[in-house]
This record gives sequence, C-alpha cells and structure tokens, in this order.
Amino acid sequence: MAEMSKGVTAGKLASNVQKKITRAQEKVLQKLGKADETKDVQFEEGVINFNKQLVEGSKLQKDLKAYLAAVKAMHESSKRLHECLADMYEPDWYGKDEMDSIAEDTDLLWTDFHQKLVDHALISMDTYLAQFPDIKARIAKRDRKLVDFDSARHHFASLQKGKKKDEVKIAKPVSLLEKAAPGWAQGILSAHHVAQTNLSRNQAEDELGRAQKVFEDINEDLQEELPSLWNSRVGFYVNTFQSVAGLEEKFHREMGKLSQNLNDVMIKLEDQNQSGKAGKLGLKTTAAGKRQEGTNNTLSPRASGPPIPKSPSKCDSSGGGNLLDMDLDTLPAVSPGGVVSSPSSQAMSWNTWEQEKQASGTTNGSSDEAEMPPGFLYKVKAMHDYGATDGDELDLKAGDVVLVMSHENPEEQDDGWLMGVKEAHWLKKKDLKVKGVFPENFTQHL
Repeated sequence: MAEMSKGVTAGKLASNVQKKITRAQEKVLQKLGKADETKDVQFEEGVINFNKQLVEGSKLQKDLKAYLAAVKAMHESSKRLHECLADMYEPDWYGKDEMDSIAEDTDLLWTDFHQKLVDHALISMDTYLAQFPDIKARIAKRDRKLVDFDSARHHFASLQKGKKKDEVKIAKPVSLLEKAAPGWAQGILSAHHVAQTNLSRNQAEDELGRAQKVFEDINEDLQEELPSLWNSRVGFYVNTFQSVAGLEEKFHREMGKLSQNLNDVMIKLEDQNQSGKAGKLGLKTTAAGKRQEGTNNTLSPRASGPPIPKSPSKCDSSGGGNLLDMDLDTLPAVSPGGVVSSPSSQAMSWNTWEQEKQASGTTNGSSDEAEMPPGFLYKVKAMHDYGATDGDELDLKAGDVVLVMSHENPEEQDDGWLMGVKEAHWLKKKDLKVKGVFPENFTQHL
C-alpha cells in the first residue's frame, strides 16, 4: 500500500510538473504572437470590478476597525475623567450620589455603543469579505484552465493540419524500415503507422474535450457570481452605514441627556458654593448699615451731591420713621462752606457745590494738579474705619484722604462705591498698584 501510495503521489507530481511546463510554453507562444489566446472581454471587466470591490471592502474594514478602536479609547478617556471628578468630589457637596450615578450610566452607555457597533457593523463586514478569497482562488484556477484549453486546442489543430515537417520526421524512418522489410510485411507497417497517427489525433481530441469542459464549468459559475457580487456592494454599504448612523444617533441622544444632568448638578453645586459667600457679597450693600449700629452718627447712603447730615433728635421725633420716610424739602441744606441754609436757598447752595465739584475734577483747587493720578476727580476723607473684604477693595482708617478716580470700566462699577488711591501713598510712591474700591458713605467730600 505504501509503495502504491508513493507511486500515485509521484505520478501526480509528474503530471503537475508537466502541466506547468505546458502552460509556460503556451504563454510564451501567446506573448510572441505565435499562438492565439482566448479572450472574454465581459469576464475581464467582471474581474476588474471584483478587484476594485475587494480593495474598497478591505479599506472599509480597516477604517471601521480604526473607528472602533477610537470609540474604545474615548470610552477609556471618559471613564478616567469621571473617576477624576469622583475622586475630587467631596461628600458634603451637592449631588454626590447623582454624580456617581451619572458616571456609572455613562460607562454603560459607552460599553453598549461599542458592542453594538461590533455586532451590527464589524461582524457583517467580516462576513461580506469572507466570500472574496474563494472567488479569487477560482478566478486564478479559471485562468490556468483557460491556458490548458488553449494549449489542447492548438495541439489538436496542429495534428489536424498535418504539417509537412512532422510527416517527414515520421515517414523517413518508416520508409527505411519498409525497404528493409520483406514485401508481405510492408503493408502491415503502413497500417500500423496510420493507426498511431489516428490514435494521437483521437487522444488530442479527447484531451481538448476534457480541457474545454473543465474550463467552461468554472467559467460559467464565475460569469454568474461576479456580477451578482458586484451588485451586492450597494446594499451592503447602505446597511452598514445605516447601522452605524442609527447607533451613533441613539448614543449621542442618550449621552446628551447624561451630560445635561451633569451640567445641572454642576449648576446647583455652584449655587451651593455661592450661597456660602452671601455674607461677603452682601457686605458691599449693607456695610453702611452695619457700621451705623456701632456709631452715634447716622450714615446716609450717597446718591449724587454732598451728604446731608441729620441729627438723632430730628429722626427720633418723626415717629420712628427712617430717612426715606421724611420730607427732605423741609430740611435745611448745608452749603460747602458749612453754613446751614434755609429751604429757599437750598437750590442755590446745591448748584454752587456742583460747580465746585466740577472745578476740583480738573484743578482740585491746588498747585498739585500736575501731581494727580490719571482720571483724578476729587478728594474725600474717611469718616470711619473700613476693613477690605475682597482683593480689589481699599482699607480705610478714619482721617485718611483718598484721591477719587474715574472707574476703568464704568459698567462694572457698583452703585455707592468709588475707586481711588490714598493720597499719602500717591504722594510718596506715585503708583496705582494699591488703588481699590471703597464705600462712598464711609467718606466725606473735601
């Protein structure tokens, strides 16, 4: 059995070698133009389309895998970002449990998105491309069988034509043999020669028939499969990108909801944080009232114009009312020189004060006008101590003289607050590094 197996293997090997030699000879003859080649233009176009489809599909598969890798990388980055937020989030901050739930839901959403992309896009992509290797191998086999068919066709044609050179090579030895043989044997030899020629022709014809059948069988199958495969690409591309687009739309919609929830938590956390600063923020509007409790003098908020001093007895006699409830037209006005004027002369005193204020904005009534800081308006004197509560505020001690300046951004200036620098600092340093804002009703115009 072993010897028979070896013999069969050796015979098959020899047959394959002979086929390769015959094919190589046939291709050389075809390239040299000494043998015609069977052509099928329609099939060749199908092969061109097949190769193009394979290249496009392979590129799509590669890019789809890269997309999935990017999704996975984004998932990991998102997960680390939420873990970082969770590590920083203090237990007493607003929405700690809700924030942890959002992080968990976000992680699950990324995982589900990646898995569905694999199931609905990548797996179908792999299935689509799996059919190409078999068809590619059969196309190559069809090319080999076509060469075998052309070779058998040419061999049979050469026997049919009965070329003179072949007849001379065979006839000469036969004629010599016939001459040497007795007369009764010459007829037998001629019959044998004819029989050999007919046998070779029959064998060539049989070989041609077998080669033609093998070629036509595989050729017919491919003629049907290649156009069908080519037309299937459109439906496959549509299904693939519809799946990806649908999954992306759902993913981003759900992720948008989680992002909005996280944003809401952050807004409420900011509100919680700001509420803790209410005392500090409210100081700018209530500082005057708080200072009033510790002093015997009444501090009235400044609007425009000089302060209007009020005596405690006058306020108390109004039946417990406050300054806003009083009829200011009945009060005497104080002129810039300190003289109490009657209500009838109040308008004149006010106008005089305004004129003096405008004059101070340009010259300040002194010889130091060139020494004043840029934007200088007028001077005020602190009547009470004020401790700064923010980095942009100015500390004041009772008696400090402040050079009031115009605000760099008037729209950002708070009502009842002035911008300035202490006169002592300006005269000594001539810089504005320590300028700041301070409550107007803690000071008095000079």
